Amino acid sequence: MESLSVYFTTVPHLLPQICEAQTDKTLQLLEWRLRNDDLIICDEMDYVGFVKEGAEPFFNMISTRTGTRATIITTLPFTRWEVIKDKLLCSELVDRLCHKAHMVNMTSQSYRILEIKKYKIEME
Repeated sequence: MESLSVYFTTVPHLLPQICEAQTDKTLQLLEWRLRNDDLIICDEMDYVGFVKEGAEPFFNMISTRTGTRATIITTLPFTRWEVIKDKLLCSELVDRLCHKAHMVNMTSQSYRILEIKKYKIEME
């Protein structure tokens, strides 16, 4: 059985890594890793604003994976995005994310909130 490489991260964790890699001149190494993992899962895409220095390499990472590797992004609906101030870059990123994508609209309550409610009921 073939093993696949999977990288899970949160976007608030990944963006500082990208910025540090730019400063340390190791961005190509990070991009290579992100480009070659079979699956990347980026959680919490919509919670942290992107500075231009982080948004462009993130966009490049998504662009190089488009059509070749699997990427999962968890986010609010794109219409509610305020994380990328550069409207053109934001539009292009959404375009890359949606190309050949399978979108899952999760409208149920957060599993974390459900666990808290269950815990409160059990404690009573």
